[in-house]
Amino acid sequence: MSLKQAEILGVNVNSLTMVQAVEKVQQFIDERKNALVATANAEMLMRATQDEELKHILNNADLVVPDGAGTVWAANYLGVEMPERVAGYDLAQELMREAPGRGDRIYFFGSAPGVAESAREKAMELYPGIKIVGTRNGFFSEADEPEIIAEIKAARPDILLAALGVPKQEKWLYKYRQALQVPVAIGVGGTLDVMAGVMQRAPLWMQKAKLEWLFRGLKQPSRAGRLLALPKFVMKVMASKK
Repeated sequence: MSLKQAEILGVNVNSLTMVQAVEKVQQFIDERKNALVATANAEMLMRATQDEELKHILNNADLVVPDGAGTVWAANYLGVEMPERVAGYDLAQELMREAPGRGDRIYFFGSAPGVAESAREKAMELYPGIKIVGTRNGFFSEADEPEIIAEIKAARPDILLAALGVPKQEKWLYKYRQALQVPVAIGVGGTLDVMAGVMQRAPLWMQKAKLEWLFRGLKQPSRAGRLLALPKFVMKVMASKK
C-alpha cells in the first residue's frame, strides 16, 4: 500500500485514513519490520522546525500520521488531500481493539508510576482477551536503559506504545529501535494517562469541532503558552506556501 505524503514545514506526513493507518501498522507487524510510527500534530511539527534531530527522525520514520486538525488543514492548504485526522489515542485504541483477534502482544511504556498498570486494567476491560505483556513507567535515568530494553525484548511485544512525551519518546524509540527488536513502536503522548483516567480527553463535540487543543489548554493552564504554537503554525504554513 503506497501512501501519498504532504511536506509540512519540512516534515513528510502521510495522507491516509484511520482504516489505512491500522492496516499499515498491522502490515509492519506481519513483516516484523522494527517500524517507527509517529503521530504528528501542529505542536510537534513546529518543534521540528527548531529541532533538527526530531525533524530527521520524523523524516526517517516508517509512518507519520496526521494527529491533529492543524496537520490536516496544513496538508490541504498546501495542496495535498488529507482525508482525516488520525489521532494517536484513537489509533492505539483501534490497534488494541483488533489485537485479541490477531494475537498481537502489546507493551505499555511511560507516564508516571502506576499509570501504565491502570491503563492495562482499562485495556483488559475494554478489549477482552488482549495481551498486555508488560508495563514500565517513564521515570528512568540513562543507567536504567539497558535493563528497560532487556525487559521489553524479553516480553516480545508486537506493539510498543511509548508515552514519554514529545520529543523524548521519538528520540528514545529511534535511538533504540534496533536494540528493542519490536515490530512496531509508536509514540503516544498522553494516551496512557487518558486510559488510566488521570487525564481527561475533550468531549466528542469538541473533538468534532477541532477544538481538542483548546480543551487541553483550559484543563492544563501550564500548557497555555504551548497553545500559541497553533496560530504560529498556521502563519508559518501560510508563509511556506509557494
